[in-house]
Amino acid sequence: MPESTPAAPGAPSSTAAPDVIVIGAGPGGLAAAAALRQRGLRPLVLERGERLGASWRNHYDRLRLHTTRRMSSLPGLTIPRAYGRWVRRDDLVRYLEQYAEHHDLDIATGIEVTRVERTDTGWALPATGGRVLTSPVVVVATGYNHTPHIPDWPGRDTFSGELLHASEYRNAAPYAGRDVLVVGVGNTGAELAVDLVEGGAARVRLAVRTPPHILRRTTLGWPAQATAVLVRRLPTAVVDLAAPVVTRISVPNLSAYGLPRPSTGLYARVKQGSIPVQDPGLISAVRSRRVEPVAAVEQLDGDKVRLADGTDITPEVVIAATGYRRGLEPLVGHLGVLDDRGRPLVHGRRTASGAPGLYFTGYSNPISGLLREMAIDAKKIARAAARRG
Repeated sequence: MPESTPAAPGAPSSTAAPDVIVIGAGPGGLAAAAALRQRGLRPLVLERGERLGASWRNHYDRLRLHTTRRMSSLPGLTIPRAYGRWVRRDDLVRYLEQYAEHHDLDIATGIEVTRVERTDTGWALPATGGRVLTSPVVVVATGYNHTPHIPDWPGRDTFSGELLHASEYRNAAPYAGRDVLVVGVGNTGAELAVDLVEGGAARVRLAVRTPPHILRRTTLGWPAQATAVLVRRLPTAVVDLAAPVVTRISVPNLSAYGLPRPSTGLYARVKQGSIPVQDPGLISAVRSRRVEPVAAVEQLDGDKVRLADGTDITPEVVIAATGYRRGLEPLVGHLGVLDDRGRPLVHGRRTASGAPGLYFTGYSNPISGLLREMAIDAKKIARAAARRG
């Protein structure tokens, strides 16, 4: 039988042994726990932070969902209409709190699981405080943006300016009047560049290695996400043929400003893990030359940054919007359930060979929206787990 609930800060109200342990109290973990409860199971959610939704609380201030409120709700509770079509960070956190209360979820905060071990009857989870929890079913939902990644640029340790990862950025106030280089032109890099311009940075450059696909968030009121949902199961080649037609109509050519159209297909890039940028104002900022696209970063040297085209620049601040790693290797890497990029081999209702009862959610980057896909996964996981019982 699973061990009883640990006594800890933020400990759950129930002392009954859980049927399922969910690791992570972000949207994916909460959705899975709610769906499991609806199936009559008793899930326990373990969260290493002191509050649920910890990673969302720490995102930059101006963040809004790039997906619509209607298509971002989790199972069993709709995001309030008052939060608007594009939900703000703080409102999403508020919704997650409401969600946990609405479903009466058992959540233990301040507890970090360090490893998932196979046992004869299920899974053992060594955790902080020397406690080992056991459960026949485990759902891993520690999050897509788990471990910030800064490339190991040559000379990185010699840089005399300020170097930080985008995860440390909150707002533009500390950078007013300063020369800033943002590295990476995904959705985060694009939004930070615009935020810096609007917040009074003296100069903002955006280092681009691979030109992104840029989409309008909406076209004549129709959200880009809705189109993504419609095309997500079409062959890659079909979407790649159609996408340039749409983008040429709605997005101007920025080649003259240093940001050329991408040479690879939109959906081919998505399959490689790179979703399009939903324009947060970047197009206007580039055309007005308030944001200056430059070549990729090659190395750092004292106060200089060497770019791929051989140019040296001297920004005061470098913000690395260079993504995250899943950070799953210490937790489950020994189980043979990860691919060569550290991503789960399966997700949703499926379990990897040799790991029955171990489920993953939230580790893809779908064009149709991560919250939407986690909501779908949650129901599938709950159905599969209930059948095991």
